[in-house]
Amino acid sequence: MTQDSTLPAAAMATGEREAAPPLWPAEARLAALLPDLLVFRKPRLSEPELATAEGVLLGVHVTGFTALMDRFSLTCKSEHDMDKLAHIFSYYISDIVEHVLCFGGDILNITGNVLLALWTVEQKQLSDIITLVARCSLEIQEKFGIYHTREGQDLQLKIGLSAGRISQVIVGDEQRQYLLVIGRDVDDVQLAQRLAQANEIVLSWNCWKLCEQYMFEVEIMREDEAVKLRDMRIIDPFDFDEHFDKCLDYLPHYRTSAETLRTALELDPDSALEQTLRKHIMKSLLKKIDEGHPVEYVSEFRTVTMVLVSLEFHKTAWMLHLCRLIQEAALYISTVIEKGGGQLSRIFMFEKRCMFLCVFGLPGDKKPDECAQALESSFSIFSFCWENLAETKLVSISITNGPVFCGVVGAVARHEYTVIGPKVSLVARMITAYPGLVSCDEVTYLRSMLPAYNFKKLPEKMMKNISNPGKIYEYLGHGRSIMFGKRHLARERNKNHPLLGREKELEAFRMAQQGCLYQKKGQAVLYEGGKGYGKSQLLAEINFLAQKEGHRVLPLKLKEADSKQCFYAIQTLMAIFFEIDTCPAYCRQECLQRQLRGMVEEPFHCLFNNLFFVKFPLSFRVSRMDDLVRQRKVKACFIQVLQEAAREMPLIFLIDEAQYMDAASWEFLGTLLSSVPIIMVMTLTPTYTLCGWAQHFLQSPRAIFVPISKLATTSLLRMACWELGVVSIPQELQIYLLRRCFGNPLYCEVLCQDLLSKDILLFHDLQKEEEEEKSKWETLSANVMKSTMYSISPASPEEHKKLYVCTVKDDVNLDTVLLPPSLKEIAVNQLDQLSPEEQLLVKCAAIIGHSFHIDLLQHLLPGWDKNKLLQVLRALVDIHVLRWFNKSQKLSTEPILVPSSINITNQTKEKKKKSDAGSGSFLRLQEELSLPQTEVLEFGMPLLREAAWELWPKEQQIALHLECACFLRDLACRCGSCHGGDFVPFHRFAICSTKSSNGTSRFCTYRDTGSVLTQVITDKLQLPSSQDSFQFHTKPSRTQEAFSSEHCRTEEEFLDQVSRKLSQTSPEKGLLTMKPCHCEEILKLVLSPLTQHCLVIGETTCAFYYLLEAAAASLDLSDNYMAFFYLRKASSLLGQRSAFSFLRKHKVKICRFEEATFCCLRSEVCFNMGQITLAKKLARQALRLLKRNFPWTWFGVLFQTFLEKYWHSCSLSQPTSNPSEIKKKLAVLQQQVHCLSLLWQLYNLEATASSRRFACLATLMQKNSAEEFASEAQIVSTYLDLSQLSQNMGNREKWLHCEQIAIQKSTLCWFSREGLLTTAQLMQALAYTKLCLGHLDFSIKLGFQAHEICRYLKKPALENLVLSVLFRSAFLKKKFDLCVHVLESQWALISQGHDVLGLACFYSACLDLLLYGKGLLCRPFSECLQFIEHYEHSCVLTSQSNVMLGIYSSLAMWFAQDAQWDLFEHHLSKACQLVKRTNASLFGSHGFVRFLECHVLMLQKMPEGIFMHIPSETRSQTLKYFKEFFSRCVTCPVYHQWVSELKASVMRCGKRESMYFTSIIRPFDNHLTRIWLEEESLEENNSYGRNLGMERFDRVADVKDAEETQEYMC
Repeated sequence: MTQDSTLPAAAMATGEREAAPPLWPAEARLAALLPDLLVFRKPRLSEPELATAEGVLLGVHVTGFTALMDRFSLTCKSEHDMDKLAHIFSYYISDIVEHVLCFGGDILNITGNVLLALWTVEQKQLSDIITLVARCSLEIQEKFGIYHTREGQDLQLKIGLSAGRISQVIVGDEQRQYLLVIGRDVDDVQLAQRLAQANEIVLSWNCWKLCEQYMFEVEIMREDEAVKLRDMRIIDPFDFDEHFDKCLDYLPHYRTSAETLRTALELDPDSALEQTLRKHIMKSLLKKIDEGHPVEYVSEFRTVTMVLVSLEFHKTAWMLHLCRLIQEAALYISTVIEKGGGQLSRIFMFEKRCMFLCVFGLPGDKKPDECAQALESSFSIFSFCWENLAETKLVSISITNGPVFCGVVGAVARHEYTVIGPKVSLVARMITAYPGLVSCDEVTYLRSMLPAYNFKKLPEKMMKNISNPGKIYEYLGHGRSIMFGKRHLARERNKNHPLLGREKELEAFRMAQQGCLYQKKGQAVLYEGGKGYGKSQLLAEINFLAQKEGHRVLPLKLKEADSKQCFYAIQTLMAIFFEIDTCPAYCRQECLQRQLRGMVEEPFHCLFNNLFFVKFPLSFRVSRMDDLVRQRKVKACFIQVLQEAAREMPLIFLIDEAQYMDAASWEFLGTLLSSVPIIMVMTLTPTYTLCGWAQHFLQSPRAIFVPISKLATTSLLRMACWELGVVSIPQELQIYLLRRCFGNPLYCEVLCQDLLSKDILLFHDLQKEEEEEKSKWETLSANVMKSTMYSISPASPEEHKKLYVCTVKDDVNLDTVLLPPSLKEIAVNQLDQLSPEEQLLVKCAAIIGHSFHIDLLQHLLPGWDKNKLLQVLRALVDIHVLRWFNKSQKLSTEPILVPSSINITNQTKEKKKKSDAGSGSFLRLQEELSLPQTEVLEFGMPLLREAAWELWPKEQQIALHLECACFLRDLACRCGSCHGGDFVPFHRFAICSTKSSNGTSRFCTYRDTGSVLTQVITDKLQLPSSQDSFQFHTKPSRTQEAFSSEHCRTEEEFLDQVSRKLSQTSPEKGLLTMKPCHCEEILKLVLSPLTQHCLVIGETTCAFYYLLEAAAASLDLSDNYMAFFYLRKASSLLGQRSAFSFLRKHKVKICRFEEATFCCLRSEVCFNMGQITLAKKLARQALRLLKRNFPWTWFGVLFQTFLEKYWHSCSLSQPTSNPSEIKKKLAVLQQQVHCLSLLWQLYNLEATASSRRFACLATLMQKNSAEEFASEAQIVSTYLDLSQLSQNMGNREKWLHCEQIAIQKSTLCWFSREGLLTTAQLMQALAYTKLCLGHLDFSIKLGFQAHEICRYLKKPALENLVLSVLFRSAFLKKKFDLCVHVLESQWALISQGHDVLGLACFYSACLDLLLYGKGLLCRPFSECLQFIEHYEHSCVLTSQSNVMLGIYSSLAMWFAQDAQWDLFEHHLSKACQLVKRTNASLFGSHGFVRFLECHVLMLQKMPEGIFMHIPSETRSQTLKYFKEFFSRCVTCPVYHQWVSELKASVMRCGKRESMYFTSIIRPFDNHLTRIWLEEESLEENNSYGRNLGMERFDRVADVKDAEETQEYMC
């Protein structure tokens, strides 16, 4: 055999081939699904086609596969198990298929766990081909004879060979055709398989007679039946390679090149051949091939209904007659099955039995009633075959329903579309166990929703390799009901769960009720809504309300089968009315007669015999009536009876699922509505087509049509809390429910029950204190939830009932939690209503996530251009499957404080867009992530995304997620406006990363070898490398350099520069004219999905990296909860902590820097959540990992302070010339600075001397690290921190000195967002300073400028701080109108988030405005008090003594105004406990002033004896407080004058001078008393959720203040 002709046999057995062209033509894709027997045949005109040929058959039976499926079926994890099962089988069978193809075999079919191959040759060549096939069989047994699975069930092979004459039959019609091979030798190969044991090869007797017997070592098993092949003898000069070359001459369709395994895949385009091949492919698969779907995109996991029809023929039947019988049966079966919504998948022969496998629910065919359709179709087929197929000995049909793998298995060169699953094995076993019947499993019986009397339970029987088949039923066919229905509704009213969000619908019922009672006219209310919208629950509520009011209610629930029975609805309603629906049959007639007596004449009682199954004697008058007259008389009697009943008691008909009502019942109800004062309440489903009488009923003027809308978000979340038995749920669970439910209450209920059953939630007692756990990160989520506002009121009025909150387990990824089967079926049914290209798009979009960018979507759709993509997207948007992601709808309205340069900024944006139009596609995508109306979409239909994601096989899921991860990896950085870079500064330079991957290849790259399920060739996802495309620092432009060289040295020069830059409009010089920041969009559309992709594909190291990035980005955007969420996921990746640090082993390998960053980020999150002890611990741990230890003792503080002051500059390491090393060092320094900044803020919360020493050391170390970092922005920020700490500690000289240094260090790099942020921080610090020093006008001006920059930078935390300072300045300046406008902006900023501290500052300001604001009101006092009572014990506020001192003191003043002295004492005592823990900061000084005012008021009221718990030496204690104030709050002179006046009043009080309450305590001429008196009326006009409204009561106009306010606002 020459080297260039073909490959040696040894090489063929290995299956090594090069990849095929990227895209195959249509003929090749069709040929890959079909045997050569069909591809190269010559069509004949007769039907059925019958041809004979000589050949050798090879049958490979995979044993253990059914037992393996049975093991999987017992684990109750259907989707996961089907995935593993299909993966095992496809990999195993693909190797066998390739091996057979290498030896020239033609794979006829892969049916279940049996592969059948054929070598077609002439009779004289049979002996040589038998030798070839025998060698092939031996190699298959040697290489693949046993396959060990992890489940402990081995797969083994039994091989049978036969040779002789093979009959090929093609049955069907012009649309669909099927291939069968039949004959004695086909039966022989099946017999040989059955005789073989595992790992054995058996030859049929005819094959043994035809072969070269001297070449085989055999064992005779049964004379004239079979022989067992042991081995082949090696006889010189026999050479198998030469024999192989000889056999190639007998195989005309053997491949001619090494490029492919089959010649059929290289045929020239031939339209006639294509049309012929298409007839042998199922329609659902054919549509996907026509749309160009890659073969690996075809397979799915879904629930289907399988019907197996078995026709057993008499053994005396002739071949030709047998073929005609199969033809006739195939045509009828395919017609009936397709009419019912299924497809005839395949036909195969087994001895004298012909099997027809039909499947309902394949991709594109899913119907909600597929089980009922399958049963009715089966019964029709059963009847037809018995009555019309003469030679049929036995007809058996079995039906099962369950999850299966439906897709392609085998090799790429030859594969088949099949179904695999335990229910496939069960349907085959049921045929044998229950012959001659139409049998079904219990799932089919239950899901068919057919009446129980159509079924008969069958006795249990043992089935091979099926351990638990469940209950089996015989289907008897659909017959008319012999009994009317009974009273019932689909849902019972839940006493503990109120009906939420249905006030409008209930109001429609009450209006109809009043109209019926007062106008004495019939009224009908028809509620229409989709499945799960709560129609049945609404009827249950109406049923309860009506019975409570003394109405008589007749409830009825209809089914689809009821629509086929004439007058069934009225028959059942009247049976309920006469109360004979529940009485025993033997007394039904007596009961009915008692009800009719006095209302219907006795001769007419016999009219009801057929309706109510009674036997009244036939009267003479009735006997003379024809059917039409009898029907009219029955209706007249019913109307007469109902009229009499309605006079005594109001009647209400409740009909659920009224779309299933028959036409005769609709007609009668229309007549009844106009004749009897009765109320009819019905529910309808919009997708069902109503009959003409129903349409006429709806058009009646007495019928009210009420569409049921989706539940509002708040109502849905409250419902979730009721279902889970908690008062609050975490944010990630809210997102999970909202994205899956879309306002559907049924979905919410089922999902909550599913969460409980899967045990993925943790429940925490709200009242239980867990002090010992507060310092642990692992229990932080419980403490966070306990600090959140209740979503609902407690579920029970019981005083001692426990209240719970819930959290999600840390190791649970809610995005990959599988849907409950019932909901998945609903969503898959909706998905199958779409066209094939729409289905493919939705499935690929589901991989990306809930929202997705169209460029990434196109990346997953091979062969799709942009035009096709947009066309399909528009179609899906039109039917509301998808919707354009509109960010503007999710953001608050334009803030009240509008910067003057906003128009200029917008104009500049337009110019910048035009100038950047020619940028590259990579940068364009980065920028277009913020253009949601044209580039970003999200799912608009509930459950569709989750169901589509679950349809993918696991291997394909991972491959697609990997594609998404590789695509998004290069976008996972800060936006272009922020000059790129990592969210954790220099993150990629600090990690030990391998080289970056070169990317991945496309999914449409077909290969000719390997399993068809693994055709995606991708590299492993790599972490970002330091050689990626963007740079962290760019060289400043000439304008920036020129501006930076100005070196502002004084405060005046700095402020003058800021004012001039804010007023400039040109892009080159303007301050706010650069591109806006898109980091928030990058977090949502890149980083967050990227973490999910990494988790799904199992790349935990990459997942940890991007979780840190996402957490840092969230903190940068002031979203502390989402940062906590990402860090919790990162914690779960690391695993449980060990009690001993040296025993701790991470599940994810991370470097020291990442562990330090992880600690640093957690420390910041804990600081924001008020977990001060844990935050300190984590910050210290991070510094230790960064080799910058922070001392624990006072001696250590002294020593470290000495080192930092005198030795730090000497110990600096020499600079390196390696850029990568420089950036690694910068990364470490940046984290050091951040940790030290956190530490001084943490110690600053405590007013002890020890804490002050620690805080001072932290700022000193921060300054040294920042100077080593050599970043101007960091240095300025550090000096601002030093300035703030000095002010808080009362060190005025150092405070102002550090602030002046910060100004001098700033070079004002306006064209950098980092520089702009530094400028905003500096402006805020100056506004704060001017406020503390008493320069209020100057502070207000600086505050407005700082606010303008903060709004542009989208820095909510800094903006909130600026607004707090701005409010305090305006408040002290008595500009109360401006105060209200500032609070409105502050509310818009913080109301939608989880910033408890920001809300506390807001309500503290509201209390100030209530007390001193001349009657102005931003929030009613009751709302302020409710917030404080709920949150006062949260960790966030207990750590903020400065803020809480002011709040408690303000509350005490408020209660004093109303003379509620017990509450005054209560809140003043709380304030007394906080005084020692406050500092000289603005909030601390403000709280101290309020506290002193309370003491002055208390001294005035002390002689009246109204205080029960306040000691008598209060005056001396008060004077001590005044002394402490002046010694502590040196750096807040703005309050000194007022405190001095208060102190003087106390001194005068001691000298028994008169003191007046209004003149001393009310310096601002307020109207507090009137506000208090009118608060009740205010609450009626102000709701909690309304945008901040301003109510004014008897306000004295201050024209001067109004003019000044207007000046500042402009």
